[in-house]
Order: sequence, then C-alpha cells, then structure tokens
Amino acid sequence: MEISEKKEAEINNSSKDSNNNSNIKVEFTDSDTNNMNKEAEERQARELKAGLHPLKHKYVFWYTRRTPGVRTQTAYEDNIKKIVDFSTVEGFWVCYCHLARPSTLPSPTDLHLFKEGIRPLWEDSANCNGGKWIIRFKKVVSGRFWEDLVLALVGDQLDYGDNICGAVLSIRFNEDILSVWNRNASDHQAVMALRDSIKRHLKLPHGYVMEYKPHDASLRDNSSYRNAWLRG
Repeated sequence: MEISEKKEAEINNSSKDSNNNSNIKVEFTDSDTNNMNKEAEERQARELKAGLHPLKHKYVFWYTRRTPGVRTQTAYEDNIKKIVDFSTVEGFWVCYCHLARPSTLPSPTDLHLFKEGIRPLWEDSANCNGGKWIIRFKKVVSGRFWEDLVLALVGDQLDYGDNICGAVLSIRFNEDILSVWNRNASDHQAVMALRDSIKRHLKLPHGYVMEYKPHDASLRDNSSYRNAWLRG
C-alpha cells in the first residue's frame, strides 16, 4: 500500500519531548512516573545519537484471533499475541510495511496498537477507568481509515494525546470496527475533545455515527460494542 510522503513528514515533525502526565496516570506514584519519563528521555537520546527519529511514545502492535463460541476472559487473554514494538519513525515504517492489510485478515480478528506498558484489556490499570470511541465501517473502506488513525496516533496528532491508551481494529463478518481507548471516561472534556479530534483527522464523512462506551460497562455486559452511548 502506497503511503504519502506528507504523512511520513507529519510523523517526523511530531517527535516532541515527553510531558509529565502523573495527573493522568493515577495508578502510578510520582516516583514511578518520573522514572518512566527519565527512561523515555534516555531512550530518545540514544535514538537521536544513532541518527534515528524517536517518537514521543513507544508502541506495541498486538494481534487477537478470536475463538468462535469462546467468550471467557481467560480465553481472550490467551489469544492476545504481541507482534512487534517500535519507538522511532524508522522502526514504525519497517513494522507497518510488513503487517498484513485489514482486507486480508480473517474474521473475527482484532489488531491492536497500544502504548508500551498498556495491554489491550479492559482490566489493565491504564484502561480500567477509561472507555473507547467506536466507529463502524464498511469493509471496503476500513483499511484506509485504520491507516489514517494509526498515523495520527503514532504521530501524536490527536488532542489530549497523553489520555489515549491505544486503538483497535476489529475485523468482523459484515463490518469492521475502529475504536480509540482513553484513560478516563469521567473526564468529559477530554472524551469529547478526543471525539472531535478523531473526526477531524479521519475526515469522517457525514452519516458516520461515533459511539462511546466505558470499559466498566463492557465488563458488566461482557461486550466491547453493544449498548454503547450514542454521541454523534
């Protein structure tokens, strides 16, 4: 798949210094957060010295091939497989260009892109108080929107970026579903700003409905996408 030089330049320009986000990562102490920030700064310094272009965050691609008829949490966790991680622009393109395209993936399958240290699970400490924005796409167009979302996420282009945990592409029989996970479902300003930022960066056509669902609601009804809140 051809990827424009403009998009690559946007990612290059987005390698910024990591901000202290201890007010968001409430599950960590100040010492933990400072250590993580220090490690990120040291990583970026090493990558710059090597002539690479460090990203603000290190990311991991995960893959889940769902087992039909099996819906237990243990079974789901067992099926989550780490594919690859990356922390530079160069590393991203090497990974991304070798990933299978959504149109070639079997159904049901989930492809996850999350910041390092965050597992794509509702119960993860970074996710448990958060939720996700959900957009449903026809299968013929989902790959393009997924690519645009990945570039926006990796390039730190979405508003309230420190509040974002990751994104998921869910391949289903009749449609594909994109979701963007955030840390705090009760922060209305951050949730709505993320919605508007997603719409803007994906250039979402009129007629597409975005839904929001907190992860605690998903835990209660054991469903990722049913019974979501409609937010326009």
